[in-house]
Formats: sequence, C-alpha cells, structure tokens
Amino acid sequence: MSSLPTKNRPMTLLEWGMLFALACLWGGSFFFNGVAVQELPVLTIVASRVALAAIILMVIARLRGDVLRHNPKVWAAFFGLGLLNNVIPFSLIVWGQQHIASGVAAILNAATPLFTVIFAHFLTSDERITKGKLLGVLIGFIGVAVMIGTEALRDLGVNVVAQFLCLAGAVSYAFAGIYGRRFRALGITPMSTATGQVIASSIILLPLAVIVDRPWLLPTPSWAVIGALLGAAALSTALAYVLFFRILASAGVTNVSLVTFLVPVSAIFLGTLILGEVLYARHFSGMALIGVGLAAIDGRPAQALRNAFSESAN
Repeated sequence: MSSLPTKNRPMTLLEWGMLFALACLWGGSFFFNGVAVQELPVLTIVASRVALAAIILMVIARLRGDVLRHNPKVWAAFFGLGLLNNVIPFSLIVWGQQHIASGVAAILNAATPLFTVIFAHFLTSDERITKGKLLGVLIGFIGVAVMIGTEALRDLGVNVVAQFLCLAGAVSYAFAGIYGRRFRALGITPMSTATGQVIASSIILLPLAVIVDRPWLLPTPSWAVIGALLGAAALSTALAYVLFFRILASAGVTNVSLVTFLVPVSAIFLGTLILGEVLYARHFSGMALIGVGLAAIDGRPAQALRNAFSESAN
C-alpha cells in the first residue's frame, strides 16, 4: 500500500462532481430497497441486485475490451471485496430497512467516513488521522448517537437492532474502501474491479438465496418491485461502482467515503416524496452533527475561515 500516492489532498472539481453523482445513485438504492422489501425477502433482493449488475457489467466490459484476469490472487481479492462491499453490507442494510425508514438507514450509513478515518489510520500509510479528523470523528459519533435516540438504552427492540445492523453495514463499507485500494497496485482498472466484485458476490449470494428463500415458491413480484430491482442493479450497483472505484483510485478512501454523507439527502427526498416515510427531528439533528464532523475531517472549511480571518486582520 505504500506505493500508492498520498490521498490527504482536497478533491478536484471533477472528483467532487463524480462524488455527487455517486451520492444520487446510492441514495436511490435506499429507495429501491424500500420498494423491494414490501414483497421480497432479503437474500433474494440482494442476490438479484448483484447478479443483474454482474450481467450488465460483463456486457459493458466485453464491449470495452476489458478482460478479467484469470489470476487466483486477483480473484481472491475480488471475493474479499465482494464480501465487505456487497454481501455483508447489502444484507444488513436491506434487513434493517424491513423495520426502519430508508432515510434513517441512509443517515446511519453516513457514519461510514467516521469508521473509515479510524481504520485508515491504522491500516494505511498515507491517510493518517489528524486533530481535525479526530474532532470530526468525535462529533460524528455524537451525531450517530443522537439519531439512534435514547430508546437504545431503554428498549432493545427490533427497530434498535435494525439501526445497529445498518451501522454494522457502515463498518463493512469502511473496511471495503480500505481493502479496495489494493486493486490499483495490482493494475486492475475501475471497470474490472467493479465487475469482478459483483461476479464474486453473485457466486456467494445466489446459492444462499436459493437455499434460504426458495424464490420459486414466492409470489410473482409486481412491476414496481421488478423496476426497483433493475434500478438497484443498473444504477445503484453497476454504474455506481464504476464511479466509486474511479474516485477511490484517484482521491483515496477517506475522500470517497464522504459520499455517504451526501447519500441521505437523495434517500430522504425519495423516501418522503414517494414512499410517504416520516423522519423525526433527532434524525436531522444527527445528520447535521455528522455534517459538522465531516467538515472537520475534510479540513477545508476550517482553512477557509482561517484564511478569511487572516485577510481581514491584514
């Protein structure tokens, strides 16, 4: 990992543009999940999402002339990334969305950069934690605590468990971002990385869905659910991961993880506008605190204020 360039730099306008696009795509995944869980079990939803995405990406890769390497080391890495980036977080978050609103799940997912900052300090050589990042982590975790609410201490009910499962998904995403750095060192393109990981995830999830859910016994899903599965696969998985690995390769894991704070905005918009979901004041308060924490992690707002005060003093 030491051969990778330092990522403790501000992102370019192009990288920010890709990050906002990625936020919209991943925000849509919470909406698509919210539609699909009304009729389908968890493993069927997740397996369908990654399998359809794998087909789409394999077709695109073939048209582009990208060839996946038949290298055991590379495929072992694909399976590791598939577990951390698809199998574990997708399953945990979709299960959680059976019991909590999609906007709440998206807000909890916004804790990903907070976990990433901590893990990257110990697991990488070029994304060390700073005082600003440490302050951001502390503020962000306070925000997460505010969102979960005091009922976590009073009542360990299914909704609280669902929230903690979504947080566990955020932890898995944080490890996935760090783990995914190795593909640049291996000379694997973002398209090949995205394709390889969803193929590996499909190999893991399809047998599990067949054994556990027995999908042939399920009622035929509605067109809305079929559309949601296609949207989750094509937009929120296939296209999203191409963008994700491109940003990861150029801007680093801490920068790309900032996308998860932007995701709740689109998820909340879709969830409240179309699904009629309700969010409470503590959810917005927690999200605001996470925003302050991420601003401290990024460092540029504080630097801009210092520059402004310096100029006014002169």
